[in-house]
Amino acid sequence: MTIAMTHCLTLIAADRLDDITLSQLRQTLAAQGAALVDTDWLAPGRAADIGFSGVDAEEAERLAREIFAGRPVDLLAQPRAGRRKRLLVADMDSTMVTAETLDELAAFAGLKEQIAAITRRAMNGEIDFKAALRERVALLRGLDEGALAKTEAGIALMGGARTLVATMRGHGAYTVLVSGGFDYFTSRVKTSCGFDAERANHLLIEDGKLTGLVREPILDRDAKLGFLRSFAAERGLAADQTIAVGDGANDLAMVKAAGLGVAYHAKPVVAGEARFRVDHNDLTALLFAQGYRQEEFL
Repeated sequence: MTIAMTHCLTLIAADRLDDITLSQLRQTLAAQGAALVDTDWLAPGRAADIGFSGVDAEEAERLAREIFAGRPVDLLAQPRAGRRKRLLVADMDSTMVTAETLDELAAFAGLKEQIAAITRRAMNGEIDFKAALRERVALLRGLDEGALAKTEAGIALMGGARTLVATMRGHGAYTVLVSGGFDYFTSRVKTSCGFDAERANHLLIEDGKLTGLVREPILDRDAKLGFLRSFAAERGLAADQTIAVGDGANDLAMVKAAGLGVAYHAKPVVAGEARFRVDHNDLTALLFAQGYRQEEFL
């Protein structure tokens, strides 16, 4: 009689998964009463699925973390059913791009360190996001709007960003960029990555200068959660059909509400509560977590 494998343990290595450690993991799971199927390689040597049943998913994940402790491996145990999500909602700064765009913009006013310190506290959940945004933007009053283009020119996409968006869209998912940053940047990242839609805050400019104000209401943690829910509702999707990814405290609500919430190289407050942490790999880890094979990447 064939035993249905109800769950899947996905392992994604930043370098290589070795057969010896995989065998050790399989033996440990079997000793706990798990029924297993052969390891299914999603990418040779890099990403693999182990189908299992008979062991709680969180326990399987805990055992795997013990065995791979100290190694650059991201992992997730979850039900096999419904792994591929139909809606992606992604943060921008330090998630889809490698920098904090407001901090980089502040460099043109000679205020990068001062503003970056406020950003760190906001992203760690130490201070109110809205108040922190208003404070940082106020410091940039009088900055020439040309600094926006100069900042954008120096911003790089995160590794795997285009592949994540293109692959999910190519397989029928809707993709949205939602940022507590500014639409000047999200509009351009939307185009370069191929997102379906974007939402962000708007800097007010008069006579070619930043006014030091941001248009109200400010898109914050609650707004990000609201967009996740509204985009899902528009498409008739349940929460478990969604994936959300971010790194800061203002991402936590949407990350926790999504069917697959991903803390991407995240602040401790987010990494400690997200269902899935990506600490070692690029954004293609989100595809492996959904069961995509490397040959399916676009």
